[in-house]
Amino acid sequence: MIFVMSRFFNSNWGPSLFTIFVFASISPLCIAQQKGINYDEAKVPDYTLPRLFTKLDGEKVSEKWQWNRDRRTEILRLFEEHMYGRHPAKPERVEYFIHSLDENALAGEAVRKEVIIRLGEVGPRFDLHVLLYLPAGVNEKVPVFMGYNFGGNHTIHADPAIRLSQAWMRRGNDEAHINHRATEAARGLASSRWPVQTILDRGYGLVTLYYGDVEPDRADGWKDGIRAHLKKDRSGDRLEPEDWGAIAAWAWGLSRVMDYLETDGAVRADRVAVMGHSRLGKTSLWAGASDRRFAIVISNNSGCGGAALSRRAFGETIQRINTHFPHWFCRNFKNYDSNESELPIDQHMLIALMAPRPVYVASASEDLWADPMGEFLSAMHADPVYELFNKTGLGVEDQPGLNHPVGDFIGYHLRSGKHDVTDYDWEQYLNFADRHFNRI
Repeated sequence: MIFVMSRFFNSNWGPSLFTIFVFASISPLCIAQQKGINYDEAKVPDYTLPRLFTKLDGEKVSEKWQWNRDRRTEILRLFEEHMYGRHPAKPERVEYFIHSLDENALAGEAVRKEVIIRLGEVGPRFDLHVLLYLPAGVNEKVPVFMGYNFGGNHTIHADPAIRLSQAWMRRGNDEAHINHRATEAARGLASSRWPVQTILDRGYGLVTLYYGDVEPDRADGWKDGIRAHLKKDRSGDRLEPEDWGAIAAWAWGLSRVMDYLETDGAVRADRVAVMGHSRLGKTSLWAGASDRRFAIVISNNSGCGGAALSRRAFGETIQRINTHFPHWFCRNFKNYDSNESELPIDQHMLIALMAPRPVYVASASEDLWADPMGEFLSAMHADPVYELFNKTGLGVEDQPGLNHPVGDFIGYHLRSGKHDVTDYDWEQYLNFADRHFNRI
């Protein structure tokens, strides 16, 4: 157990200095993960967060209509310009194909459906392969959890009928991959992160797809991904400063799946919870901010560029991301390498963009890289916008103890353990969805 202190300036009511004290269980191994990275709360700089309710012209926002019409739109554009990049609109020509359908999957417990989403502008090369598991024997539309997987749909369950992905994989050569392509040995490798049976037993469906279908996760992946093929000016091999990054491209792909779900008679498209882990947690947050059709937005250990405040410069930082993953965000984001204080936005504003929809932020005690305190503070600082909508957001000012979920329309927990998605996390997400979808 160690004593942690965090200092910050409140962005909503003025430059008052607050101090939060919290006990956290942190593994020494975690601190040693990355040399040269700050894991010391005492070295977190003092900072002032951008104000939620002050427009760029200085006008104060005090009404819901002002937030929805003016300030929310303004903040969204700032995130596009300085961080995620500008993404295109919904494509004009899209086709949906049922690749396979089994109404007695998983020993009769599920309906398994594989759907191909084909974008007419680019053709079959960029098909999105979507896997759905829905509870069997249900005669009404069901709410669903939707999220990307890291290794292909075949990794989320050992079900041998799931199509083996043919896309490029980050993993090169091991027992489950040869030359960055999946083999049969990859089936079920990520099943611990996807408790399919539990989700079905709770009355929800699961919708997932491989994020590499949209764009390979590598620095030059955009040239082989959807961004290059939707770019109007393809004369050069360079992205413009405000062109969308990979996070925005992956978020755009989630919206295309939402388009499909609105046509599926088995799914309640008004009750879709989008969930992502790590870089895909960054993605789920941006998807939820830019597409208000997602009813619940869930960030699991998303860290810098996701739920954590950038200005804390704790664990993963803007410079670290832009150095090692230069494709994730737009080129303008590089202007804030070791210059976080000049960023006109911070991640509490991203969470506030979900209001008044429910949003959940989850941290892990051994995942200092993702800055659990910074994730909590983002959630806490988004509270005033939920209050504007007469909703209770997080409702607490102290980071909770281990495995003690808190919050109302903003949920938060600090789970014991490492950077991962666990059964404990899913239990909280299912409980959160039950409450906000009135299923209790």
